[in-house]
Amino acid sequence: MVEYQNVQSTGNCSDPPSTPSFQTSPRLPARDCLRLQRSNVCSRAYFVVVMVFFHLYIINIIALLLYVHYNTGSREVPVLDRSNSIPPPPPLERQVTSRDLSMSADHPFRLPRLEGIRVGHTQMVSLFPERSHSLRTLSLKPFLFEIPGFLSLEECGLVMQLAQLKGMTPSPPPAPLASQEEQLTQDELFRLLDLNQDGLLQKEEILSLSLSHDGSWLGSYNLREIHIGLESSPAGALSLQEFREVSGDVFHHGGLESGLYGYNQVRQKSTQTRLYLGEGAHHILKSIRNRVTRLTRLPSSLVDLSEPLEVVRYEQGGYSHAHHDSSPAHPDSCCAHTHLAANSSTPSQIPCRYVTVLLFLNSVDEGGESSFPVADNRTYEEEALGDLSVQYCAKGNLKIRPVAGTALLWYNNLSDGNGWVGELDEFSLHGDCMVTRGSKWIGNIWINIDPDQERQKRYQQLVSGQQLRQESQNLEHSDLHQDL
Repeated sequence: MVEYQNVQSTGNCSDPPSTPSFQTSPRLPARDCLRLQRSNVCSRAYFVVVMVFFHLYIINIIALLLYVHYNTGSREVPVLDRSNSIPPPPPLERQVTSRDLSMSADHPFRLPRLEGIRVGHTQMVSLFPERSHSLRTLSLKPFLFEIPGFLSLEECGLVMQLAQLKGMTPSPPPAPLASQEEQLTQDELFRLLDLNQDGLLQKEEILSLSLSHDGSWLGSYNLREIHIGLESSPAGALSLQEFREVSGDVFHHGGLESGLYGYNQVRQKSTQTRLYLGEGAHHILKSIRNRVTRLTRLPSSLVDLSEPLEVVRYEQGGYSHAHHDSSPAHPDSCCAHTHLAANSSTPSQIPCRYVTVLLFLNSVDEGGESSFPVADNRTYEEEALGDLSVQYCAKGNLKIRPVAGTALLWYNNLSDGNGWVGELDEFSLHGDCMVTRGSKWIGNIWINIDPDQERQKRYQQLVSGQQLRQESQNLEHSDLHQDL
């Protein structure tokens, strides 16, 4: 008997015909085999094409990113590496309106102040993007800071050139009052000094008087003589008759130069001019204004509405006697920059300069130091300190040698405890020593803030309305005047 081997067919149409068996799988038609082969070939080709295009797309994206990265970086690196280059001005701070200066109990506005910490303390401040400056504390009374490299040498030269193009005018010599009728008699002066109208002059009343329009105090010599009269009085106060005797001696010894009725301006020998820092000014001047805004952290509206930049040049032999930039508050006076917003007329206008930023525009060969004679002194008593308005360099506690590009910042007023401008900081007394060789160039930037916050608020509202009207006029007239 013959046995047949059972061989299972794979069913593949490409296999040759096998030996017949008892169980055989049906063969697929040739048409179906060809259709399956074509479908497999098309799927592989489509997958390969898609992957090729996908990789090309990814490679193009990576190449584009690398191109943008290296092409942009090649232009930025030289600007960051050059120390003398002029970086672009920082973005402007948000404009603070008069509504932000309100004294509401829910959101009271507080003026920011830099903290000195201790003498010699150094902190970093950002005046430009990706660039920091060191802020070193020089004294705590007043808060006085030094910022090296605030200006580049190119910027210092440009400011001096703009000042020369504008025209430098010599400082006016200190002059007496305009006419004889404006001079006060002894009785009128006594009534002016007698603030509480009790018929007696106390020491506090004499020290609180500001006779001049620029806020300068009575001369130290006069105060010393009047103080001697107060000490000799049994009651510790001067009557009208006693004041007549003391004031007569003061006028006899002091003369016009240092008497109560004489010169009331800051004595200096220099030439100066003022450069506008607002819209239409040179872009470097606007950049300096923006730097001051970032340095002081004050609202830009307060900085923009302050005085222009004052450029001062001291030739050999030039000087400026010790003085205060700001003035003490007095009921019979108002700030010069907000007098239009005052509700009542006042007989005198005084400068209200909350912050001073002094720029050294060149390095002096010899002399010309900026002196703070009573910086970090324990007490401030004019009769004990003597005539520092003249001896401010010989007796100065702190003298700073000018270095081109360095800036000084100090506060002329204390804080009132509520975040606003307080009393005058008497320790901010300063002057410029005589230049013995070469010349000295400086720039003064004052930030004007009224101690009366409501009056400052009205002033902001008034100026904001004037600015809107000025902008509408500028749209009508195409001729614009650009002030250096």
